[in-house]
Amino acid sequence: MLIRIGYRITFVTPSPTPILMLLYVHPEIAGSLIYPETVEIETENGKAAPVEDYLDAFGNHCARILAPTGRLTLKYDNIIERPDEPEPVLAEACQHQVEELPVETLQYLLPSRYCEVDLLADEAWKLFSTTIPGWSRVQAICDWVNNHVEFGYPHASPMTTAYQTYRNGKGVCRDFNHLALTFCRCLNIPARYATGYLGEVRVPRSGTPEDFSAFFEVFLGGQWHVFDARNNTRRYGRTLMARGRDAADTALTTSYNQMLLEDFVVWTDEITED
Repeated sequence: MLIRIGYRITFVTPSPTPILMLLYVHPEIAGSLIYPETVEIETENGKAAPVEDYLDAFGNHCARILAPTGRLTLKYDNIIERPDEPEPVLAEACQHQVEELPVETLQYLLPSRYCEVDLLADEAWKLFSTTIPGWSRVQAICDWVNNHVEFGYPHASPMTTAYQTYRNGKGVCRDFNHLALTFCRCLNIPARYATGYLGEVRVPRSGTPEDFSAFFEVFLGGQWHVFDARNNTRRYGRTLMARGRDAADTALTTSYNQMLLEDFVVWTDEITED
């Protein structure tokens, strides 16, 4: 299937402001884009903001710009080809013993900024120790989080951690997935945070504005698999932008000065013959 993806984001800055951006499709799937990838940058004074592209430690496509004083608008519009079937269920995917894991996965067993493995380990074993290791265990974790955490945009906070979500029982998609991936790490399953596009493709429309979406990936059966504790179903058209240990590694923009968000629009729509 073909998915139109993109965004329009406008900031206002009081003075020249360095900004880091993770606003590209992940290099792993960038070959599926129909058009060359570029972020259009509009400034209030009409001067160009030079873009320095680079890959970070997690393999994400990043860029650095120096935004001039005033209004800055970032625009992106492209089409990407995605599988014409829902994300697969691989129930036979097994859990590895820690001593058998590839060394590059071991960092995804450790605590990180938003994922307090040390604080949640006892609870994780109480809740899930009787589940079958592997795919079934991860799905049981997603089921539990989806049933015990209340979703709501008023609950959104950039400071909320997995432990706080567990205690408060409220959050948005990043909180659902921080908690689920932390439980996975507690149970010796490597788990990493991810973000990208996930529109309402081939599912009922909710009527809410589109946004970027958080999800997570686990290492089972020798490869990484996507899970989503917020939506908790296999979906169509998910498009990866960035991944890391948690949301601290995957912020879509990071500014090194005060910056006011003035406009934020995201689109993810299947292109059909109709």
